[in-house]
Amino acid sequence: MKEFQIETAQNVAIIQNAANIMDRMWAYLIDSFIIYFYLFATILLLVLLELDFRDTWAIYLLVSLPAFLYYVLLETFWNGQTVGKNLMKIRVVKLDGSKPTFANYLVRWLLRIIDVVLTSGGLAALVILLKGNGQRIGDIAAQTTVISEKRKVSIKDTIIRDIEPDYVPTYSQVTLFKDSEIQTIKNLFDEAKRNGNHNVILKLFIKVKDIMEIEPEEQPIAFLDTVIKDYNYYTQNM
Repeated sequence: MKEFQIETAQNVAIIQNAANIMDRMWAYLIDSFIIYFYLFATILLLVLLELDFRDTWAIYLLVSLPAFLYYVLLETFWNGQTVGKNLMKIRVVKLDGSKPTFANYLVRWLLRIIDVVLTSGGLAALVILLKGNGQRIGDIAAQTTVISEKRKVSIKDTIIRDIEPDYVPTYSQVTLFKDSEIQTIKNLFDEAKRNGNHNVILKLFIKVKDIMEIEPEEQPIAFLDTVIKDYNYYTQNM
């Protein structure tokens, strides 16, 4: 899952995960199955009704419209998703991270003829792999991309913190916190350290020590790091 940076209209940089090629292929297969099943079922129904195609061609054309407009309609009214995209947790967005307009969806839908239909998806796959930000030709023209909404979770995202075998805890009061509260403290602390946001660290330091009703001698960063380690010690040894 490749990451790429987008710039919002407010010049805020956001890291997004481009939908990987396999997720897009599975979404395409699911959507194709739905489209072909719908066409088969509706045509079978019309045949069972013994309607002569020569006399009722307009009806056949009308009932096939939902299949023909499947992608542009669903993506427009389902916030950038089709059934396949929803199941694979991927979504069409503009390059600035905002919601595409109908015109954006229409452009990428029209260019499906080149990207997907005429080349059996080969051209789309090639361009997606080369671009690396989830864009096929239709997306490039429409200034959209397809992102993954699957959340990547690593050990760093949990409250788990490595502690030495002979680690000696400092604050028994950390047991006042719940897992979710320590997770929030850790997330805020780690993000503030990465961004050099000392105000957030100081406010977090004050809040945590007040809850624990202590006056630590450690500096804010060292104190919060100790709190997280102590919590790990007590929860792992209970």
